[in-house]
Amino acid sequence: MKDILLIALFAFGGAVCAGALGALVLRLVRHRSVAVSLTVIAAVTVTAMLAGTLAVAQAMFLSRHDLGVVTLVVAMAAVVSLAVALLLGRWVVARSRELSLAARDFGDGGSFAAPPGLATAELASLSRELAATSEKLAVSRERERALETSRRELVAWISHDLRTPLAGLRAMSEALEDGMAEDPARYHRQIRTEVDRLNSMVGDLFELSRIHAGALALSPSRMSVYDLVGDALSGVHPLARERGVRLDGGAVDRVPVEVDGKEMTRVLANLLINAIRHTPADGTVAIAASVREDGGAVVVSVTDGCGGIPAEDLPRVFDTGWRGTPARTPPAGVASVPAPPAGAGLGLAIVRGIVEAHAGRAAVRNVPGGCRFEVTLPVPA
Repeated sequence: MKDILLIALFAFGGAVCAGALGALVLRLVRHRSVAVSLTVIAAVTVTAMLAGTLAVAQAMFLSRHDLGVVTLVVAMAAVVSLAVALLLGRWVVARSRELSLAARDFGDGGSFAAPPGLATAELASLSRELAATSEKLAVSRERERALETSRRELVAWISHDLRTPLAGLRAMSEALEDGMAEDPARYHRQIRTEVDRLNSMVGDLFELSRIHAGALALSPSRMSVYDLVGDALSGVHPLARERGVRLDGGAVDRVPVEVDGKEMTRVLANLLINAIRHTPADGTVAIAASVREDGGAVVVSVTDGCGGIPAEDLPRVFDTGWRGTPARTPPAGVASVPAPPAGAGLGLAIVRGIVEAHAGRAAVRNVPGGCRFEVTLPVPA
C-alpha cells in the first residue's frame, strides 16, 4: 500500500509541474486562435502524463530498455494527440471565421444566414442568437424607415399648412394697412380664425413632441367614462351642429377608469372631431363605452359614416402625418357640406400616444357605412 501511495505521489508531482507550465503557456497565448489553445492543451495533457510516467519510472529503477519503451509509447500518444488537436482546432477556427463573415453581412444592413455544415453546440447556439438579432434589426430598420417617411411627410405637410394661413394673414394685414379692406370687421374675424388654427397646429406639434420624447406627464385619477364622454360631446357639439351631423351617446355605460381626465378628454374629442369631419350631413356619429366581455378592459368606440377606409391604409391610420386618401369619402350620392380644413395629420397620432401612455391600445376597423375607432383601457384595480 505504501508503494502505491509513493507511486501516486511521484506521478502527481510530475503532472502538477507539467500542468503549471502548461497553464503559464496558455496565459501567454490566450489572445491567439482556438487552434493554438487546443494544441497547447493537448501538449499539456501528454506532457503531464509523460512527466508522471518518467517520475514513477525513475523511482521504480526501471531498466534503460523499459524506460525507452515507456517513453516511446508516450511520445506516440503525444503525436496522435497533437495531430487531433490541430485538426479540431482548424475546424473550429474555420467555422468561427465563416460565422464572423456571416455576422458582418447583417451588421452592414443585410440579413444573417448561418453558414452551412455542422458546428459545435456553442457555435450553433451563437448562430441562433445572431439569427434572432438579425430579425430584430430588420424590424427596427423597417420601423425606422417608416418613421423617417412619416417625418418627411409631416414636415412637408406642416410647411404647406403653415404657409397657407400665413399667406392669408399677410394678404389681409396688407389690405387693412392699405385701407383696401371693404369690411375690416370680417377681415379681423378671419385673422382671428387663422391665428386660432395656427395655435392649434402648434399645440398639436408640442403635444406630439412630448409624447415621442416620453415627457408626457399624466395625473391619473379614478373617474367615470360617462363623465369623460359627456365632456367630449359638449366640446364638439357646435361643430356637429354646423356640419349637420347627429351625435349619439346613448350607449355609454357608467364604468370607472383610472386616467388623466384632461388627456383622455382630448383623445375622445380628437376621435369625435375626426368622425364629424368625415361624416356626411344628416349622418350619425355614435360613441359607446362598456366593459369587455372578459372583464379585463374598458372599450370606448367612436363610429362614423365616412364610407370606410381602404384596407391597405388601416395600418397607417395612427401614423404621424397620415391624412387618409380620397377613398375615405361618403358614399356616392350622399350629400355633404364642405369639410373644414383638415389638420396636419397629428390628431390620431396624439390619440395613440396618449392611450398607450395609459397602458391602453387604440385600433380602427371598418364597419358597414363607415369605420369604428376603439380605445381599450385597463380596468382599475
